[in-house]
Parts: sequence; structure tokens; C-alpha cells
Amino acid sequence: MTRFGYLGPEGTFTQMALLSWRPATSAEHVPFGSVDAALTAVREREIDAAVVPIENSVEGGVSATLDALASGAPLSVTGEVLVPITFVIAAREGVELADVRAIGTHSHAWAQVRGWAQQHAPEAGYVATLSTASAAADLAAGGAPFDAAVCAPVAAHNHGLQVLAHDIGDLSSAVTRFVVVSRPEWLPTPTGFDKTTVVLYQRSDRAGGLLELLEQLAARGINMTRLESRPTKESMGSYCFSIDLEGHVADARVGEALMSLHRVCAEVRFVGSYPAANGQAVSVDPLTSDAAFAEASSWLESLRHPGR
Repeated sequence: MTRFGYLGPEGTFTQMALLSWRPATSAEHVPFGSVDAALTAVREREIDAAVVPIENSVEGGVSATLDALASGAPLSVTGEVLVPITFVIAAREGVELADVRAIGTHSHAWAQVRGWAQQHAPEAGYVATLSTASAAADLAAGGAPFDAAVCAPVAAHNHGLQVLAHDIGDLSSAVTRFVVVSRPEWLPTPTGFDKTTVVLYQRSDRAGGLLELLEQLAARGINMTRLESRPTKESMGSYCFSIDLEGHVADARVGEALMSLHRVCAEVRFVGSYPAANGQAVSVDPLTSDAAFAEASSWLESLRHPGR
């Protein structure tokens, strides 16, 4: 049976993403305590793939996932899932909202409910936890250094906590993006609504260095959907760039761009081409279509080999 890992414990939004990707009836689901643990298990062939969070519409990129994909043995993103995020604040039986002096949850969840907490529980401090579900689990088990947990409704229900307030997110439209990560042993076929993820390392830190990298995409009509810098951890001020772009590595414009980036970068880490969760077709200018690249290639061949 196929084994899928996810950022656990049970009741996380990551598990919800996995269930929408592969129902529990079709595969074994294995919870892990951290993103690094889940992706290490993929690398060591303990599981076939893992679902981990990579981006939130409120807080931005998830650094643990971005860093794990940018270093170590190569991994490949083969799919993505979008999950609307709805939070509750929950506590043990008998605890009222007015009694809460500390709230436990994951840092990304806290960023999405901070305004609500300041208004409705202004005396409560924040305690970081590994996940929203672990905050609920630790609170239910007793001895946690907080009085309430911000978590998914299913986590509160699973651990027998009472819900003090529903829908406490500061933005009702908040969405988290999750990716399915496998070993780089296969490549999803192009669909016409694909994304490609790469990590770019500069040869040197100099004026115009990032512009030179981005020009390779702009010149080929490639739209970016995410650009983030992450420290390489080699020295102060040393950064790499994690980028999502529209298109598949099999597309001529994307392939040409990657070749150019390979030429100018110290390293290009290809993290995968995969169907975008929104299913929206990529808009391609006729001048950067596969047909346009094929015609240009034929023209060049006619110049190199006249008379053929």
C-alpha cells in the first residue's frame, strides 16, 4: 500500500489537505512531528510521499518547507492542494474565555488570529507549538503551558475540547497551500495549467544580480506566482531565491529559461513541475508559445545549414 506522510498529529490542516488529495481508503497516512521529519522520511524511502504546507495567503512562505526543499538530497513537488483555513479557540471543560491567560498554536495560525485575540483576549500571551493540532492535543492531555488552543474545528472535536469561539480568523478568505513531495523519480505530465518550482543560487552578490535572473523569465513571457529569498546559512547576507512560475518544464519557453538560468546561476535546483490546484489554464503569448520556439529553431537551422 502507498504510504503518505503529513505534518501531524491527527487533526491538522495538513491532514485535511492529504485527505482531499488521497482519501484514507486508498493509502496509509502517517503523521510526523515536523516538516523536516516528514521530508526526511521521503528521502529515506520510509514513505512514498509527504504533504507539507508551503505558503499561506496571510503569512507567506513556510520557511521549514522552503529550506528543506532548497537543501539536502533532491526532492520533487508533484502536486499541490489549497485548503481554506477556519480556526476556533478551544479549551478544557469549565474554562471560559475570560479565564484565558495564554494561547497555544502554530506561528502561522497565530498570525491569522492575532487581531481577534487582541480584541477578545487582550490579557492572553502567545505560546508557540509545533502545529495547531498538537496545541489541542497537549491542552487535552493536561500540563500544557497555555489555557486555550487555536486549532481546526476537527482537532477540538477529536480531543474533547469545548469551543469558546468559532471562525476567529482575522481574514475570512485565508487559504494555505500544501504541496505533495516525492523523490525525483517521475515527472507529472503537462496539463496546460502547471506550475514549476525552482531554487536559484547566485554566483556572486552584486548589483543587478537578481534582475539578471528574472530577465531570463521575463524575456520568455513567463509569469512568476511566488518569489522569496531564503538564507543559504553559509554566511551573513548570502541568500538563494525560491520561485514558483507558470508553466511546465516540458514547455519550450520554460525549458529555454531554465537553460539560461543554468548558465548564469551557480546552481539551479529544479523542485518540480506539477498541476496547479486552481486548474486555471496558463495564459501564453503567441510569441512565446511552443510553436513560436519551434519556428525560430527551424529558422536558425536554415541559417546554419543553407541549401537543405
